[in-house]
Amino acid sequence: MRNIGPTEILLILAVVVLLFGAKKLPELARGSGRALRIFKSEVRGLEEDDKRHDAATQHEAIDPLEVDKKTDRP
Repeated sequence: MRNIGPTEILLILAVVVLLFGAKKLPELARGSGRALRIFKSEVRGLEEDDKRHDAATQHEAIDPLEVDKKTDRP
């Protein structure tokens, strides 16, 4: 498979300009940038939540004997 060269990139850009028009391109780029920034911040937030949750569960060790005592009662 061949790599995309400068000619192909120019052809793709020309098609995009024809489809969306030169005036719409900055708006599309700005909207895409905002969406990507929001997505990255949400992913970062979820990763931080997972790290906090993992750290909290490591400190809460459950004693297996304690669990058995609770389940043995009628």
